[in-house]
Amino acid sequence: MKIDCLAVDDEKPALQLVKSYIEQVDFLNLRGCFHNPVEAMNKVKEWNIPLLFLDINMPDLSGTQLARLLPPESKVIFTTAYEEYALEGFKVSALDYLVKPFSLEEFMGAAQKAFDYFQLLQASHGQQVDDYLFVKADYKLHKVWLQDILFVENLKDYVRFYLEDGTRLMSLVALKTLEERLPKVQFMKVHRSYIVNLTKVSTVERSRIVFGNHFIPISDPYRPAFKAYLEQKRIN
Repeated sequence: MKIDCLAVDDEKPALQLVKSYIEQVDFLNLRGCFHNPVEAMNKVKEWNIPLLFLDINMPDLSGTQLARLLPPESKVIFTTAYEEYALEGFKVSALDYLVKPFSLEEFMGAAQKAFDYFQLLQASHGQQVDDYLFVKADYKLHKVWLQDILFVENLKDYVRFYLEDGTRLMSLVALKTLEERLPKVQFMKVHRSYIVNLTKVSTVERSRIVFGNHFIPISDPYRPAFKAYLEQKRIN
């Protein structure tokens, strides 16, 4: 596994040292070096960079300020001359904290922590997830493939499954229970009465999702999460 990374430091010698260390670690792939933290932040988002080696004490935008602006999936190893910033660094969930001057051995130890973290993350994402459910409806158990579900509607003590082939199944189960069972990477609650299959969303107009003749409202409490999902997929 190779980890794409950036090095960010406003001091040229310090940046050159981190660059030389990165180049000696076979699982790190240096995508760029930056003196300007704002420019680095833009590249993180453009290139989906998972790891930054980041100085803290920089003009205009400090390393901890930058860390708070990064996407949640991007992680930081701080490289700084100021040990008193350690607590502040860990408040933004830094993977490690290197105090200058640090050795190659210390750097490699921090890099290994990053490797272990991303390897564990990759393994957890790779775990097999059930791709079907057995739904009790009409006094029968129906095998329902998750990929066939368009959306689920809450009806007091029941939920109704709307399937892609037009089938509807009414089952005695709480929407909250179903929400906990469905994989969050594929299903999202967009209203207190609706869960939608994100992979089946093809049309969104104003504040609702369109599934043929069905219009699913997106209510205020759930709009930010759904909007964030759309922003990840948008191209304009």
